[in-house]
Amino acid sequence: MFASPPPSALRHPPRVPRPTPVPRVGGAALPLPGPGAAEDFWAEVARRGTPVVGPDPLGDPAHRGVTFLWRGGPGTRAVQAVPNKLTDPHDPRATLMERVPDTDVWHVTLRLGADWQGTYDLLVDEGGGPASGSPEYAAWLRTRRRADPFNSRTLPRRWGGEPLHWAALPQAPAQDAWSLPCPAGERGTLSAHAVPSARLGGTRRTWLYTPAGADGVVAGPANVGGAALPGSGRGAALPGSGLPLLVLLDGEHWGPVLGVAGLLDGLIAAGLVPPMAALLPDSVDADTRWAELTCRPEYLAFLTEDLIPWAAERLPLTTDPARTVIAGQSLGGLTAAWAALAAPHRFGNVLAQSGSFWWPNGPDAEWLTRTIASAPRRPVRFRLSFGRQEWVALPAARRLRTALAEAGYEDAEFHEFNGGHDYLCWRSELAAGLPELVPGPVASEPVASEPVDSGGEARAAEAASAGLPGAAARARTAPGAAL
Repeated sequence: MFASPPPSALRHPPRVPRPTPVPRVGGAALPLPGPGAAEDFWAEVARRGTPVVGPDPLGDPAHRGVTFLWRGGPGTRAVQAVPNKLTDPHDPRATLMERVPDTDVWHVTLRLGADWQGTYDLLVDEGGGPASGSPEYAAWLRTRRRADPFNSRTLPRRWGGEPLHWAALPQAPAQDAWSLPCPAGERGTLSAHAVPSARLGGTRRTWLYTPAGADGVVAGPANVGGAALPGSGRGAALPGSGLPLLVLLDGEHWGPVLGVAGLLDGLIAAGLVPPMAALLPDSVDADTRWAELTCRPEYLAFLTEDLIPWAAERLPLTTDPARTVIAGQSLGGLTAAWAALAAPHRFGNVLAQSGSFWWPNGPDAEWLTRTIASAPRRPVRFRLSFGRQEWVALPAARRLRTALAEAGYEDAEFHEFNGGHDYLCWRSELAAGLPELVPGPVASEPVASEPVDSGGEARAAEAASAGLPGAAARARTAPGAAL
């Protein structure tokens, strides 16, 4: 076992203020109206959508001015824009909007890099709560969420509730991989199951993604020699070690809510990854997540001794760790990294975004980083990414990067994207990382090696337009470099 983790600690990250000011600037990305001209102003806002993006107020082409807006009513006392990790909860006044005098226009403008993307909330005080400036006010205001009527782009919120609105500036990583086409007959299936677990007790709900045709292939030793995928339409064959496997934590959000099956369908159809299976275990609730996704040996035993063997009875899964990816975000990213280091015979690849490598919050802080520094190198490949706006997690992540490099993980990759602790950003990073860790024919071979009539050129073009790795498009969806 890869060291023994410390006991559970405080169930929240370190609470530190934002080290740099919120990038607020004066003015707006479009002319603000005077009294009596608000109707024309709101008509223009409806045409352009929100937030409104304009040139950088300081004239730098690598930045933009981004104006968040709200149309207030007679009772509106205050409005706050809350873009993910751009707002410091210790200083909510930094993104409070201003009202244009004698109008219903509330506004705030932030100066952001042209590659920023993120989700955001609008909080509206329409009276009835505690007095502004009182100790209870900030917490109360966080319960006053309102939909942005001028932005139709939304993403489901974690643990339910009204969806989040999102915005992306012109140079932000593309989300196109999530809409890559896949013929109906080549789509996989996502099914929910109650998986028995002696290690966790009872059963654990898990979603299983099965690629097209794989459910007709015999599981287990009968497939050791490899077999064609019947009905796949691609002439693809299972490698001798079976289907590559993705284990994606927080499955209840990625599976039925965010629709990761559609991403896998598109990546497979485009030839960016081979036909592969995915297991998406439910993290149940916040308390269970804190109890289990903090480097717990019993959870690792569930993955390796309960969950994967259960799936191997149903599908011809690989036993090759080099073709197995464990992926997660936040606490899931921490656990994914630890699980691979503790069980490198099963997990040879880690795909993690915004991992909580500061954990635990207490005297044993950054335990995993210190453990890596004192342990022999494991045969594990890392692809890690973090948001440049994650001021709590990013310093610990950079120290982890240094520890990996010094421990000999020369093929580890570390990317920083301009965003926060945000599923919008994690979607892009997940789509970019899978083809790098488990490449398909388009991601690993020249396009010319695939017959023209098989659709290889068209799929390579789709990959290029999505900003994904491939013979015609090697650019990653986020900047970064190997360690």
